[in-house]
Amino acid sequence: MKGLFITFEGTEGSGKSTQISLLADRLRASGRTVRTLREPGGTPIGEEIRHTLKHSKDNAAMTAEAELLLMNASRTQLVREVIRPALASGEIVLCDRFYDSTTAYQGYGRGLDLKIVQAMIDFAVGETRPDLTLFLNISPKVSEARRRSRQSTLPLLRDRMEEADRHFFERVATGYQLIAAANPQRVKLIDATTDVEAVSAAIWKEASPLLGH
Repeated sequence: MKGLFITFEGTEGSGKSTQISLLADRLRASGRTVRTLREPGGTPIGEEIRHTLKHSKDNAAMTAEAELLLMNASRTQLVREVIRPALASGEIVLCDRFYDSTTAYQGYGRGLDLKIVQAMIDFAVGETRPDLTLFLNISPKVSEARRRSRQSTLPLLRDRMEEADRHFFERVATGYQLIAAANPQRVKLIDATTDVEAVSAAIWKEASPLLGH
């Protein structure tokens, strides 16, 4: 059985983790083997890089260029160690973020040259590309409100990415819209401002044709 690679994208607070879990459960119930991953991370090396990027107390001076390189270092390992073998064995791979996040966050958000960002992505992933990308779309205002709510109700784990200002996240949101507009066959917009069940149903509507349903 052919493997399938589905990525989930969106700004902070868009509900990706919840929806990945729901889709994974539904797919497993139908008899498919599912692997869930996250970026940066997904391998021992990638998780070390994730800590450096997001949670380390010593990462305050990290430049945008170093961030771009580290993101793609983690991705390079994930693609070769996990994603390609899983797809080759017929698994469905659901990944919380992939290269569109780099374009949105490091390209549009940090303001790095988009051609350089794309060249780094191409080197990192080679021919490994998502079959479907689900962009959970919320406004920057909703994202900010959800981030604040999450930080007030969960044990606080510092996240350097979430320390960026409002203008950064507005640029990221604009970047995602441009990415979706440029890739309509792959990237599907999902209204993530509705309830969990409605979002899940919209995701299934986009994913099921690829599964033969």
